[in-house]
Amino acid sequence: MNFNGFLDDDSSGAGASKLLSDVPFNNHFSFPASTTMLGTTTASSHHSLISHSRPFSSPGLSLGLQQTNVETNGEICRNGEVFESNATRRSRGEDLESRSESDNAEAVSGDDLDTSDKPPRKKKRYHRHTPKQIQDLESVFKECAHPDEKQRLDLSRRLNLDPRQVKFWFQNRRTQMKTQIERHENALLRQENDKLRAENMSVREAMRNPMCGNCGGPAVIGEISMEEQHLRIENSRLKDELDRVCALTGKFLGRSTGSHHIPDSALVLGVGVASGGCNGGGFTLSSPSMPQASPRFEISNGTGSGLATVNVSDFDQRSRYLDLALAAMDELVKMAQTREPLWVRNSDTGFQVLNQEEYDTSFSRCVGPKPDGFVSEASKETGTVIINSLALVETLMDSERWAEMFPCMISRTSTAEIISSGMGGTRNGALHLMHAEIQLLSPLVPVRQVSFLRFCKQHAEGVWAVVDVSIDSIREGSSSSCRRLPSGCLVQDMANGYSKVTWIEHTEYDENRIHRLYRPLLSCGLAFGAQRWMAALQRQCECLTILMSSTVSPSRSQTPISCNGRKSMLKLAKRMTDNFCGGVCASSLQKWSKLNVGNVDEDVRIMTRKSVDNPGEPPGIVLNAATSVWMPVSPRRLFDFLGNERLRSEWDILSNGGPMKEMAHIAKGQDHSNSVSLLRASAINANQSSMLILQETSIDTAGAVVVYAPVDIPAMQAVMNGGDSAYVALLPSGFAILPNAQAVNQERNNGNNGMGGCMEEGGSLLTVAFQILVNTLPTAKLTVESVETVNNLISCTVQKIKAALHCDST
Repeated sequence: MNFNGFLDDDSSGAGASKLLSDVPFNNHFSFPASTTMLGTTTASSHHSLISHSRPFSSPGLSLGLQQTNVETNGEICRNGEVFESNATRRSRGEDLESRSESDNAEAVSGDDLDTSDKPPRKKKRYHRHTPKQIQDLESVFKECAHPDEKQRLDLSRRLNLDPRQVKFWFQNRRTQMKTQIERHENALLRQENDKLRAENMSVREAMRNPMCGNCGGPAVIGEISMEEQHLRIENSRLKDELDRVCALTGKFLGRSTGSHHIPDSALVLGVGVASGGCNGGGFTLSSPSMPQASPRFEISNGTGSGLATVNVSDFDQRSRYLDLALAAMDELVKMAQTREPLWVRNSDTGFQVLNQEEYDTSFSRCVGPKPDGFVSEASKETGTVIINSLALVETLMDSERWAEMFPCMISRTSTAEIISSGMGGTRNGALHLMHAEIQLLSPLVPVRQVSFLRFCKQHAEGVWAVVDVSIDSIREGSSSSCRRLPSGCLVQDMANGYSKVTWIEHTEYDENRIHRLYRPLLSCGLAFGAQRWMAALQRQCECLTILMSSTVSPSRSQTPISCNGRKSMLKLAKRMTDNFCGGVCASSLQKWSKLNVGNVDEDVRIMTRKSVDNPGEPPGIVLNAATSVWMPVSPRRLFDFLGNERLRSEWDILSNGGPMKEMAHIAKGQDHSNSVSLLRASAINANQSSMLILQETSIDTAGAVVVYAPVDIPAMQAVMNGGDSAYVALLPSGFAILPNAQAVNQERNNGNNGMGGCMEEGGSLLTVAFQILVNTLPTAKLTVESVETVNNLISCTVQKIKAALHCDST
């Protein structure tokens, strides 16, 4: 996370260095499969940190395949799952043949017509583009309909086309798109015209035969003119629409709106467009002189740049969003303030669990009935956090800051629409439509993809509530394997900058997609429940407080680090951990392709992707292997063993058989294990330089992670001096540790109400993951030997850990 600008680059860093793009990074060590492992790290420098390129060697964690193996060995059939594909389906109108100017017949000029002795020019034949060329051109057109000359030249070289062909293809495609849009608009206008004509005829018929509203008999118009009749009809329609808008305003503001008086003849509502800024937009009711078939509203964008027009159907959709958000807020507040019999202590775990019968009696389901095959999971946790209510609310309402607050839980998030940005310059009444991917660090648990409304409301001075609720029930065609029932937190300010937070998680999910090893962990709430959210929030806020208050380098660091160097090192560690989590959970943030290999255990997931033109990674083919196993040792003992640099030689092949030495240390919490450190491994022989390993370790009451990656020595020297870390290439590996649900049950039954006991006793669920460069050529093909080598590496590492901790082979 950026820690409120703590990790941002120095504003005066116009001379910040781009690190070592010309320095090769070659790592060598042997594997049982006789495959050489290579790691290539490049970085660039535009300053004098490194004056020239020089080669060096470091035994990094990667695989380099011999050229003969690439060309002669058997290829792996990629018939597995592809997590993100660039292929798009085109409509019938878009699948037209594409022709450039050079494809068309040349026109005959007037001089040619007058000259009888000159033969007429032959018409050129049409040359159709191949389906592959059309597909590539269409993909570029969707991103940029007006490519510049450089882009057109690049496309012509890549597709083997003349630049003029590319130029005129885009011209023809834009013309075709414009025609389709005009055709669609004409159809809409015709429909609206038909409605207006029908309404006009009905009004004329009503005026031709007026009826008395009291007796139902014929009425005498008398002196009422035709214009006054029109005005009365329009006034009645506008009054009905005004009553509807005022009712919605009352619900939004939380008070009754008995009077319809509107100052300045405009009704301003604190829900507006996404571009309305912090002060929100406003709905202005228009009053046309003639009846309209489809009423429209003018929306002020708050910037004085003009008005936008929105159909009533869009207003209806936002009205349904607001109704759902208000119902979810009421349910969240009641669930947070109610104890028994709604919340009861589970006899097995001791956690507060939801009494489903009491819930069904007390609340109406605002998200609709539970889908077949889904199970419910509801939990509640209360704790104190080192952050005030306003700062926490701002973090939750900003999708980027929310993801940074929970880095190992949220793989990807975005705000699809800002329905309301709040009232009076605050977050009170803010309503956002968001999408998120929530993960558990194990390949055996799929990522939860949810689309939901997030609504924020201030209930009193220093008391806020933020609620989430899925939109599956009000959006047609929206369905997922997980639904978020009213969930969120109540925040109340306390003394000394602390807040009391009550967190509630209530979800329904398809249990059949979860591996049996992790089902007990999900049901007790330690996987996605309120306990894990609260533990992650407390740890991250503590980390933020320590980093913001620290002004000097920690005493444990043997290598001095400047303040800017600490920022750069923390940014690099954050990128390393994010990439590790994305590889374990196969987030859509990275384009992984799953491989199905017959001789690999079904619980081991092998994925691959190509790294091209990414300054943060070495170029080539990256292979990711991950698996989860049960370990008969406590999570704390397992974490201390894996994070101890002196014991690293017992499981890590990068240690060269000896202990590692800690060169730098940056604390990130009261627990000394929450830190970022730089380790140095001893060289194998005098001719080989030592290797550096960047490592981040973190632990809380719900789990722990140990993530590491070999790094280039000159690159890290530049980073520790305050250089830009974005150009340091690395491939992370590491471990994720979760407590076993049986340990939670035992600790709760022993009367331990805190969650810390589940990390000290019982067994553990260990996830092991490696990202390895198997070939430096992105166009190379994978071989069976490469996959088998990585599979053997992950199996060997697990066996070494069990042997070192004296675990049974079973």
